[in-house]
Amino acid sequence: MKARLIPYSYAIMKPMLDMEDAVVKSGLEHSLIELVKMRASQINGCAYCLDMHSKDAIKHGETVQRLVLLDAWRESPLYSERAALGWTEALTLVAQTHADDRDFEPLKAQFTEEEIVKLTMLIVTINAWNRISIGFRSVHPVDKARAA
Repeated sequence: MKARLIPYSYAIMKPMLDMEDAVVKSGLEHSLIELVKMRASQINGCAYCLDMHSKDAIKHGETVQRLVLLDAWRESPLYSERAALGWTEALTLVAQTHADDRDFEPLKAQFTEEEIVKLTMLIVTINAWNRISIGFRSVHPVDKARAA
């Protein structure tokens, strides 16, 4: 697989990079940020982002077990982030879900209004990155030992 082009040097990408920086510095827990990025990237099928965020999550203390089971978070007792993961799915699949109240209401028990906005911007941002990476066929690094 070969990248179609590398977009990051173009000035139009600066606001996207600034948005990413704002989300990371928003005050949301780093573990939550990485789980949300992973879940949206799983749904969207973005190998580049899955590779990047799984490494970042592990580096910051996430367990391999939680990353492996993330696609089945509803069936696992390992996740306290259920409201955020449900909202992630609702917004990532917005054409199907229309961000139903059943996905929004649980957020109010765990997050302030400001945190809900921050979480929503996190979800919006990773979905944009997924579309950029998939659209331009960004290629994740290959572990040479495993590829052989």
